[in-house]
Amino acid sequence: MQQKVYSVGQINSYIKMMFTQDFVLNRVSISGEVSNCKYHTSGHIYFSLKDDTGTIACVMFASARKGLAFRLSDGMQVIADGSVSVYERDGKYQLYVSRMRKDGAGLLYEKFLALKQELEDMGMFSPEYKQPIPSFVRKLGVVTAPTGAAVQDIINISRRRSPGIQIILYPAKVQGDGAAESVADGIRALDSLGLDAMIVGRGGGSIEDLWAFNEEPVARAIFECQTPVISAVGHETDTTIADLVADLRAPTPSAAAELAVPDTVAIADRLLAQKAAMDRQMRSRITEYRLRLEQEQTRLNYASPIQRVREQRQRLADQEESFDRAMKQLLEARKHALALYAQKLKNGSPLEKLAQGYACVTDEAGSRVYSVGQVEAGDAIRIYVSDGCLEADVRRTEKL
Repeated sequence: MQQKVYSVGQINSYIKMMFTQDFVLNRVSISGEVSNCKYHTSGHIYFSLKDDTGTIACVMFASARKGLAFRLSDGMQVIADGSVSVYERDGKYQLYVSRMRKDGAGLLYEKFLALKQELEDMGMFSPEYKQPIPSFVRKLGVVTAPTGAAVQDIINISRRRSPGIQIILYPAKVQGDGAAESVADGIRALDSLGLDAMIVGRGGGSIEDLWAFNEEPVARAIFECQTPVISAVGHETDTTIADLVADLRAPTPSAAAELAVPDTVAIADRLLAQKAAMDRQMRSRITEYRLRLEQEQTRLNYASPIQRVREQRQRLADQEESFDRAMKQLLEARKHALALYAQKLKNGSPLEKLAQGYACVTDEAGSRVYSVGQVEAGDAIRIYVSDGCLEADVRRTEKL
């Protein structure tokens, strides 16, 4: 009987199906040390988990990284949740990670993630609720332990930067039973005093030491606080729920003091330098304007309004004299023309003709007689001469 031959792909598919049907491998949690960790440009994380007995390849896709609260690195002890399956192309099995947490955090870390997700869903981390920190803080509230390096750092740095600042300390319990309630009470108590800003925090420690700042009473007290709150919990690498709710997160208590309190000495020095620069600029501007004024005065002297009025008056007088001359010339010309017209009229006047010995003859009707054909013998006529009128009768007519 001939044995059946399978392809590589068929075998890999069969093995993958076996992994898929296995209940344990579908939901498994594996603890180990991270090695060969690589962040791909696609957003996926490729790494291995190892212990003293062996190694398993792992991949965490970009879609699952949203819930990862820390950056994965070689040597880190973690617990990875996911499913084991086969990558058919290479014929290798690997762990497909859906969630991961640092090993050792245990239930506390699980509680942290659960509360973080709950408060985020409620919008308590949203940037629109963040209040700006005032530029000049005169009254600063501090909620922290009354002893230790954190409170001393905040006080020393604040007073060095602003010697006249008023600091009000609420001595809260920051670790152990009742710490969360103590911190929340301190936030509410200081919020009623009308402060400019408030620092809430403590020095570094383990997740157990910082746990009071991961509890809901503290988160709600910070969220409801009317005073802008700066969180300063632990070291730079520590992130708590209080950091996410606060208006501003400082990596350390010392940094919180620097963020909250302006450096008045530096500001005063800067103001003095700006004043000196403004004085220099003002003196330079005054000198510039004085020189410009002198130049304008010189130009004004050359272009004096009085001088211009005088020039205009002289110009008007000259124009008036010229107008008079032109008018006289025009009148003389018109008089001469009028004399010529008068002479012409005189020469053409009937009276002038009569004075020269001519006469004007009219018939009885008063019509002028120009021709012998207009009258007959016996007709009465009138003869006008230079000094009167003659009435006569026509004795006879003779045509020339």
